[in-house]
Amino acid sequence: MGNDLRGDYSHIRDDYTIAQDWHAYSDAEHDLWRKLYARQSDILPGYAADDYIANLAKLNAADGIPHFGRVSEHLHAATGWQLVAVPGLVPDDVFFDHLANRRFPVTVWLRKPEEMDYLVEPDIFHDFFGHVPMLYDPVFADYLAAYGAKGPEAIAKGGLKNLARMYWYMVEFGLIMTDKGLRAYGAGMLSSQSETIYSVTDPTPNRVGFDLERVMATDYAIDDFQKTYFVLESYDQLFEAMKTPLAPIYDRLIGQTPIDPQTTLPSDKIYHLHGDAAAIAASDKAGQMQQRPA
Repeated sequence: MGNDLRGDYSHIRDDYTIAQDWHAYSDAEHDLWRKLYARQSDILPGYAADDYIANLAKLNAADGIPHFGRVSEHLHAATGWQLVAVPGLVPDDVFFDHLANRRFPVTVWLRKPEEMDYLVEPDIFHDFFGHVPMLYDPVFADYLAAYGAKGPEAIAKGGLKNLARMYWYMVEFGLIMTDKGLRAYGAGMLSSQSETIYSVTDPTPNRVGFDLERVMATDYAIDDFQKTYFVLESYDQLFEAMKTPLAPIYDRLIGQTPIDPQTTLPSDKIYHLHGDAAAIAASDKAGQMQQRPA
């Protein structure tokens, strides 16, 4: 972590948590929250996963900046998770420890009005609106805790970048195939007005079926829309992937050039524009018939 991070780190505890101090938020900040929430909520139907939308409604956070303690009471009862307030980004080992113990770090500060469309570091709106709804999904919640538990090994093996790609692609920018077609569930796009729509409908990026090692080997862009999105058929794939021993994957990948996110591999399962489930099934069937010997 650099020393130029936004946020007040002067009162952190040993685990980098702080008091949220909910009463310190101004009327202007609550008003900005409402504008952000309304704008982003309006574009979710047809692009965001239905379970994300349903879980967002459970949070009842449209009317102002949420109180972490109140949310945690309901969240803990549902999936055993709670929210902890942090000043901003925290060290990797601290982050993994929080996740492994079902504590999700949420940044306390809110962006400025002039930053509504672009923000370099995650703020409370990104962390809460983007991430917290998925903590209500029991399978995804179990995956995230299992992911956190993998952190110490990744640090010890020098595989932190590889493990971080699982978070980037499958937590921040994940897509899932539903009976209604491709839908977004990742926090990075669902807290962004433009990338929510882009991730599902734009013909430019690759949409590749989830494969653990493929994800862990693929580089990503932090300052532009993603060149590749990985697609789940079910959140169970993520939880099951965390049962895989990762040490052999680190041994294979460390020192190798990462896969360019603009490329596809012959082994990739490619999902097509708009994510129409029937069209993809028909395309796959046609492809299988073409591969049969004459």
